[in-house]
Amino acid sequence: MSVTLTPAAAERARQYMSAQPQAVGLRFGVRKSGCSGFAYVIDVAAAAADADVVFEQHGVRVLVDPASLPHVQDTEIDFVSRGLNQEFVFRNPQVKGECGCGESFTTRDDLPA
Repeated sequence: MSVTLTPAAAERARQYMSAQPQAVGLRFGVRKSGCSGFAYVIDVAAAAADADVVFEQHGVRVLVDPASLPHVQDTEIDFVSRGLNQEFVFRNPQVKGECGCGESFTTRDDLPA
């Protein structure tokens, strides 16, 4: 199991974290949302929880809570520019389907709800 960052995502994460001196890494997970079931959550982490699973790549720590881990395992996080827009993009092999607006997704049926 792992969560990986592309060099572009790691650079963007470092930029966010440099503005927050208490930052210990990037928190990544899911929350129930939208018409499909889950939405990604990504934010600067001010602290690590004892149960967090920590992945480190390109000098950036990614902290994932145990409930989110089955839904995001093996996800690659990228940061892309498309025209005037810039955003994190998630390549997640656990995704089974997405809603029409792209805001939420479902994962495999064998994963916990």
